[in-house]
Amino acid sequence: MLIYQLMAFSYLNNYILFINLFKNEAMKTKLHFYRCSLRTLFFNKWQIAIFTLLSVIFNTEMFANNSLEHNALDMNVALEFGCDGGQITGGPFEFCVGDGQADNVSGIELTGNDGQNSQWVVTDSTGKILGLPSSPEAVDFDGAGAGLCLIWHLSYSDGLTGLAMGNNVNSDLKGVYSFSNYIRVYRNQPEGGTIEGGPFEFIVGDGKDDFVWVGINGASGANAQWVITDEDGVILGLPGNPETVNFEEAGEGICLIWYLSYTNGLTGLTVGNNATTDLSGCYDFSDPVKVVRKEKIDGGEITGGPFTFCVGDGVADNVSGIELTWDSGTNSQWVITDDKGKILGLPATPDAVNFDGAGAGTCLIWHLSYADGLTGLAEGNNALTDLKGNYDFSNNIHVYRNQPEAGEISGGPFEFFVDGEVDNVSGITLDGTGVGSNSTWVITDDTGKILGLPPTLAAVEGVDFDGAGAGTCLIWY
Repeated sequence: MLIYQLMAFSYLNNYILFINLFKNEAMKTKLHFYRCSLRTLFFNKWQIAIFTLLSVIFNTEMFANNSLEHNALDMNVALEFGCDGGQITGGPFEFCVGDGQADNVSGIELTGNDGQNSQWVVTDSTGKILGLPSSPEAVDFDGAGAGLCLIWHLSYSDGLTGLAMGNNVNSDLKGVYSFSNYIRVYRNQPEGGTIEGGPFEFIVGDGKDDFVWVGINGASGANAQWVITDEDGVILGLPGNPETVNFEEAGEGICLIWYLSYTNGLTGLTVGNNATTDLSGCYDFSDPVKVVRKEKIDGGEITGGPFTFCVGDGVADNVSGIELTWDSGTNSQWVITDDKGKILGLPATPDAVNFDGAGAGTCLIWHLSYADGLTGLAEGNNALTDLKGNYDFSNNIHVYRNQPEAGEISGGPFEFFVDGEVDNVSGITLDGTGVGSNSTWVITDDTGKILGLPPTLAAVEGVDFDGAGAGTCLIWY
């Protein structure tokens, strides 16, 4: 009988307590959050008696202390029976995300959880729900971007609302539930950014400073470094600022300037290593800016000439006395062109060329200095338009190749008697194929001795051969 009296007193006492609690909105929320559904339990009378007695003591102490909130929480802890988010172990985890390689956690273990329902929850650092996976190992964090994730385990009773992506676990869940502790997942994603400036091209070895001017936009990361490599990625330098590098001292070649962002723990960032293969860690490079370093090329200056030859007569026509000064460059070549730049020959030296067989016209002799990689240097190409690379021509020397053509005359032969009668030739014609800046008619004897130089055909036809005496004459053009 005493037991039932105690139960009646306890029920009345609890009723008064809950009426007072739910008059307070803040306490109503906290009570709703902390309480868990009691399982359907079967008590014997002694268990009921003990529970009732404890309830009386609990409520009496709470009213005596006049601390509703504190005692309500204590009561809720007592009531929080059968709903526990448990304890999770493992981690924390740190990933380099955004590199296309899967980033999954592993080894997380859950113990001590209890409740009607269970759910893994992934949130950001503010509690916003990012995912509700079946297991934490199923989540690939690579696509999540940089930031911090929290992994939780949630136990809850039927009727829970607000458990949806985009909601906040700190404010949007309503019902009976309990979270475990959380495990942090650090998502690192350095950004190399974009370099402003360039590309650059310098003539090195000329004694003039060669500096670049660059800036960086959009870079992010715990650490950063400017990196200079060759075309194959071999690290040549790690300057604090590439604008301090004088490429004049680097010699001929091509450099690439990069901006590197990275997290702590990067290895392999050393001069001599390869930036594309030897770095290990979480990092990102900007796109490179190219610096082309060309050697100083000078075709020099040539002296001698000009030269004039009568070609086509079977007599060798070679230049001589040409001298070259002030040239510089890895490679050197003598070049013979026509007056329009068409390459006629690439001799070892200009005096090796016999111009007699070249026909009439004008040749130009050049000296060419050039760096490795020159293209288009071939006979038939044009030296003024078809060469590609780093090169320089000297001045040129003219070679004038003259080859007159007298043409062909027809008429005769003629035969006269030296008898005091006028003896003139007639009917001589010239075919018009003669070539030459000057011309004249010539009359010789049969040994080639010039007897006369009539300037025109009319003058030839005006010659009176009767006064020449007996013998043979030859008429030439």
